[in-house]
Amino acid sequence: MYLPHGGGPSFFMTGERKRLYQDTENFLRSVSGTLPTTPQAILMVTAHWETHIPSFTGGAKPALIYDYSGFPPETYEIQYPAPGQPALAARAAALLQEAGYPVRVDDDYGWDHGVFIPLKVMFPEANIPVVAMSIHPSLDPALHCKLGQALSRLREEGVLVVGSGMSFHNLRNFAQGGPASEQFHAWLDEALAGDQAQRTERLMHWHTAPGGAASHPREEHMIPLMVASGAGSDSPGRRMWSGRVGPTHLGAWVFD
Repeated sequence: MYLPHGGGPSFFMTGERKRLYQDTENFLRSVSGTLPTTPQAILMVTAHWETHIPSFTGGAKPALIYDYSGFPPETYEIQYPAPGQPALAARAAALLQEAGYPVRVDDDYGWDHGVFIPLKVMFPEANIPVVAMSIHPSLDPALHCKLGQALSRLREEGVLVVGSGMSFHNLRNFAQGGPASEQFHAWLDEALAGDQAQRTERLMHWHTAPGGAASHPREEHMIPLMVASGAGSDSPGRRMWSGRVGPTHLGAWVFD
């Protein structure tokens, strides 16, 4: 699935910032109830970690990376003590190697807020092992769809593959982004309602979609969607949630 990770630590704040993201928080809290079973582990593809070699966190107890700024001091004390799973990192790396990709398991890298913030809302008990995955700085849609395809066997092993990003991420125009985000989300619903090959073809041209470039001046928050779609089956993707942050639309999609 592809989910919005919110705005920094907003889910754990008070006042207007909390109110803006309440709809998103409510959705994330509902996600576990939509799953057929509790995942054995979670592979979290994060928009906030870019590496030239596809990488996975390999530590047993990854540290948290508070990669946001200007927030209240208490938001830098948030904890999410879920375990890492070195065996899953090694398994994911092996699948990419089998598909012909270079790969790295980083035993020292931690979890950025694209990982621990949504997971703390979705699975507050922090008892499901987590491995984070980077994206490639080329931001190539086809590459990331193929990486997802190579990892799809993990689903048969009880691993929940999650793309963590934001379907609208124009921070300079967030308050005025309603029309563009509405157009783009309508396009995404149609583009993702196909089999895997159809989704890949359409996602390769997302930047020409109505509202696409206006929604993502830089597409790093779109790229986890490509991995999630690639890891999905040939069943049509479907939107599992639609919400707002102020006037802008956000969405989440699942690939059964």
